[in-house]
Amino acid sequence: MQTSPVTPEQLNSSVIAVPPLARDAELKINRGENRKIIRHIEAGGISTLLYGGNANFYHIAPSEYAEALEIISTESAENTLIVPSVGPAYGTMMDQITTLRNFNFPTVMILPMQGLTTDTGVATGFRKFVETLGKPAVLYIKFEGYLEPETVAQLVNDGLVSWIKYAIVRDDPAKDHYLSRLVEVVDPRLIVSGIGEQPAITHLTRFQINGFTSGCVCIRPDLSQKMLTAINSGQLDIAETIRKTFQPLENLRNEINPIRVLHEAVASTKIGKTGPTLPLMSSLEPSDAARVEKCAKELSKSDF
Repeated sequence: MQTSPVTPEQLNSSVIAVPPLARDAELKINRGENRKIIRHIEAGGISTLLYGGNANFYHIAPSEYAEALEIISTESAENTLIVPSVGPAYGTMMDQITTLRNFNFPTVMILPMQGLTTDTGVATGFRKFVETLGKPAVLYIKFEGYLEPETVAQLVNDGLVSWIKYAIVRDDPAKDHYLSRLVEVVDPRLIVSGIGEQPAITHLTRFQINGFTSGCVCIRPDLSQKMLTAINSGQLDIAETIRKTFQPLENLRNEINPIRVLHEAVASTKIGKTGPTLPLMSSLEPSDAARVEKCAKELSKSDF
């Protein structure tokens, strides 16, 4: 696992995979199946893995947090960047610092809390976490009103932010008043698109931000990485063709649930046995699972 600080060049060199966290029938974290998932992603040319929403770190038990960190850090390759998550509650993230200090992750992402927050309160909590841990953290912007762009800029200017995952969903990603303002006050090289392949071309070309995260990259890491390379080299026709290849599975994620669909997709393509979904979520209904399996297998066999 990489232990050196994250650079803007690194954010742009690899798609940031956001994989599920495999569990066994008793909901225990499954080392062997997580190893398979990590190896599959790395074999496709991906060198950055972010364990956040798709891994359901929102509901991870404090008693198993150390085990999760040990597995994802030791089962990855020497040069793979692994970014775990904390929170989303303030008390949870602060208590998780004790466990994080036993590892050498170069950064960690703070999961966004929806509701029960204010702009000033989020900024204060982010600041206190980073100052206590002693390392900059990943800022995850997922909801309108969570943090104002000017507040984000202050956190960046104070050296508290490693990078920013921007994931506010728009009907038209080209029309985004928040992102337009954010790239005016923050270096776009610190911002990555956080909603998969679908808005990535627009985000990277129109707003000049620096890479993208993806869940479906776990199915076809080589293809997603090829899309990033095509965007960076200006081959937008190739990038658009690849985007459309991912779209059927992404449509199901949007229709049903992004986390639950990816969990099923990874399992149905035999990449790794992800196991049952950790409560407070649930596994897919059989009819939905069949639809996901069909799309996931079509993506996995695409000969683009």
